[in-house]
Amino acid sequence: MIIIICGLPGVGKTALAKDLAELIKGSVVLSTDKVRKELIPNPTYRKHERQLIYDVLSLVAKYLHNARIDCIVDATFNRERSRIELKQKLSLTSDQICIVECICPEGIAIERLKNRKNDYSDADISIYKKMKRIYEPVKEDKPIIVDTSLQSSKEIAKRIADKISTKRKQ
Repeated sequence: MIIIICGLPGVGKTALAKDLAELIKGSVVLSTDKVRKELIPNPTYRKHERQLIYDVLSLVAKYLHNARIDCIVDATFNRERSRIELKQKLSLTSDQICIVECICPEGIAIERLKNRKNDYSDADISIYKKMKRIYEPVKEDKPIIVDTSLQSSKEIAKRIADKISTKRKQ
C-alpha cells in the first residue's frame, strides 16, 4: 500500500506520517523535504529540482511497493496533476493507494511554521502563502481529509491505520 500524505506546509503532514509509520509495521516514510536535502544541500526549489525530487520519490516508492513494503509519502503535492502523475508512474489501482489530505486553519499552520525547529523543511510563512494560492484540493481517489487541529496526530494516525486495515480486508 502507498499512502500519500499531502497538504500545505505547516498542516501536520510529517508528524502524521511518523505516527502512521509506527502503526503500520515495516512501513517506510519518504519525505520530499528529507530527500531534497539529501540530494541537494542548498536547494533553489526551481521546477527542475522539484521534478528531480518527485522522480526520485516515485522511483523509490515503486521499488518499495514492488517489494511489498508499505510506503508513506510525505509531500505537499499541491497540484492534482502531480498526484495523478505519481499514481500513473507507480501503475497503482485505487485499492493500492490511500490519499490523506491534511488541512487546518491558516493561523495554526502559520504558528506551527513559526515554531518549527531542526526540520528538513525550509517552508516559512511566505512559502505557505505562495503555495496556498496555487494549492488544489484532492478530488480523485476518495481522499481521507483530516483537520489536524481537531485531534492529535497520533489519534488521526490510528483512525487512518484502521481505515487502511479495513480497506485491505475488502
